[in-house]
Amino acid sequence: MPKMMPIVRKRIYSYLLAAGLTAGAALSGAILIAPQEGLVLGTYKDAVGIVTSCYGHTGPELVLGQTFTQAQCDEQLAKDVAKHNKEMMRYVKVPLNLYQEAALTSFSYNVGIGNFSSSSLLKELNKGNYKAACTKLLDWVYAKKQKLKGLVTRRAQEMKVCMGEVDIQAELNK
Repeated sequence: MPKMMPIVRKRIYSYLLAAGLTAGAALSGAILIAPQEGLVLGTYKDAVGIVTSCYGHTGPELVLGQTFTQAQCDEQLAKDVAKHNKEMMRYVKVPLNLYQEAALTSFSYNVGIGNFSSSSLLKELNKGNYKAACTKLLDWVYAKKQKLKGLVTRRAQEMKVCMGEVDIQAELNK
């Protein structure tokens, strides 16, 4: 799992829970999204040239040269995770456990709800083929036709969480 100081993970998790996120979404933000995205208190171009800030936030309001506080980034993370979790759950027609919800929230956060909603991963999931759906996470490692090492790592972690092979609640204390 991505390394982040336990106190930071717990702080992010507590903040996300206080913002009204489900436990699965909050764990996704604290354990999968924030460590993978990293925190940048300003804007930058991501690996495919999209202007990004904080914990991987994108949007038309961003321009290069902006700066943000830790509090602004935490608030944006909560809003983004809540949005992606809610939109993702609109397309999911089968029950998810805490681990599946966390992994798929992280995945939809990273690839976008449009890609999630049209994916073969979602088709397998909605057929009740949980293992096949979790395994399909490993297909999503390309950006602009380039295989990215960071995506390979992220998808492997998401798959392990999705399959229940990682105790994400215990990750808060590592």
